[in-house]
Amino acid sequence: MKLGLMGGTFDPIHNGHLLVAQEAAWQLGLARVLFIPTGDPPHKQSHEVAPAECRLEMVRLATADNPLFEVSTIEIEREGFSYTSNTLAELSELYGPKTELFFIVGADSAAELLSWYQPEKVLTLARMVVAGRPGYSLPLDKLQAGLPEIKIRERLITLDMPMVEIASNELRARIAQGAPVKYLLPDEVAEFIAEKKLYLGDGGKQD
Repeated sequence: MKLGLMGGTFDPIHNGHLLVAQEAAWQLGLARVLFIPTGDPPHKQSHEVAPAECRLEMVRLATADNPLFEVSTIEIEREGFSYTSNTLAELSELYGPKTELFFIVGADSAAELLSWYQPEKVLTLARMVVAGRPGYSLPLDKLQAGLPEIKIRERLITLDMPMVEIASNELRARIAQGAPVKYLLPDEVAEFIAEKKLYLGDGGKQD
């Protein structure tokens, strides 16, 4: 089985996340895509992140109508920082050798792979599926030099899809300003944000 993994803070989840997951499933023949909201993200300490239970509920609302999508609480339930390598190791053990893991990320995140915790382990446990973002290109030679034991071009897959530039930090800023977010994220998520009064004091700091 081919299993897609879509990790992220999802603060909030938006239509760009959903489009990338759907496109990856179609292009790679994934049986499912597992959305994995982070618990305590080590790279997001520069701004206050919405409570894990709120981010989890937004992901559940956003994915509920797609039978290809599922939600995992594996990182939210883990104490301490959430590292991708630990999550992949747990999922690899859970699903066994007959399941091939595909970790879906944006090009901006993939470009910083060398700064990740245990990047060699990440690429050994899963193939990385990279969705393009405007202004970002993968430094393949740099990544290969930094990870000489890994065949980078065999472990990275680039999605060929329209680039949709929606950023969670910009959505938080729009919500704080009272600007419309319709068509940028699912209506159910927008309603939840309004109900819980999330992001009203957010300055839109960069993710």
